[in-house]
Amino acid sequence: MKFLIIDAYSEKSRAALNDAGMSYAWELYAGMVKRVLPAAEYTVFHPSDVGAEFPGKHNLEQYDGVLWTGADLTIFHTHVPSIKAQIDLAENVFDVGVPSYGSCWGIQMAAAAAGGEVLANTKGREMGIGRKILLTEEGRNHPMMKGKPFVFDAFESHYDIVVKPPEGTVVLAENEFSGIQAMSVTHKKGTFWSVQYHPEYNLHEMSRLTVVREKVLIEGGFFENPEDLEKHVERWELLHSHPDRSDLRWQLGIDEDILNIEIRQQEFSNWVNALVIPYSKEKEQR
Repeated sequence: MKFLIIDAYSEKSRAALNDAGMSYAWELYAGMVKRVLPAAEYTVFHPSDVGAEFPGKHNLEQYDGVLWTGADLTIFHTHVPSIKAQIDLAENVFDVGVPSYGSCWGIQMAAAAAGGEVLANTKGREMGIGRKILLTEEGRNHPMMKGKPFVFDAFESHYDIVVKPPEGTVVLAENEFSGIQAMSVTHKKGTFWSVQYHPEYNLHEMSRLTVVREKVLIEGGFFENPEDLEKHVERWELLHSHPDRSDLRWQLGIDEDILNIEIRQQEFSNWVNALVIPYSKEKEQR
């Protein structure tokens, strides 16, 4: 099987993340793919890079799945050519019918490409660990959420949210702070499963991202000063290295839904089994 991984971070942003010790977004997605399908192949595309050549519909047909990583962009800034081009690309994927999956930027892309609306959250930034994400009634019986706890926490780093889901959407999970946290969008020939949170992260990656975002987090009131941030990050890193530390789990309010990769990435595994494998088999029989 072959996947297209779309990492929309710019070259400058990728360098900043990497300098802080964080993996590239595409690497985290490649890790999810290889965990479920060790023999899978993938192509990485950076749509924000200068001179990026966007794949056409014919090129998209070679893939069994399209993956959208997170990004530090604003999807309703459609005056930016590369953002408009990404939305057009997502529309083409819907036209072709290749299954899509994405987190953060991905759920916003699913909404924008299918006719929904994304705006800045009036409550501000959701960062670190999103709390009390609740499966909707539809989510409890949906294949994307099979095996997922009815209430869970997840890694978050976003300011924008889906405020108007497009036609063909099933909202699968919500929380009080951001509203829609997971949804399935069926549009034209395709289906796009997406989440606002980051199943691809772990405590180490979240720690490194927090360091990168130090300035905006202190200005936003998440931390009093750099020392305060560093102490928090150190405890996250310590728990990442020693997940059996019950004291740190209690102090940080972290449980298996954050630490257990099977639970954390359940939605992605379900996507592969419910959408990608059947699509790939059907494609072979054409």
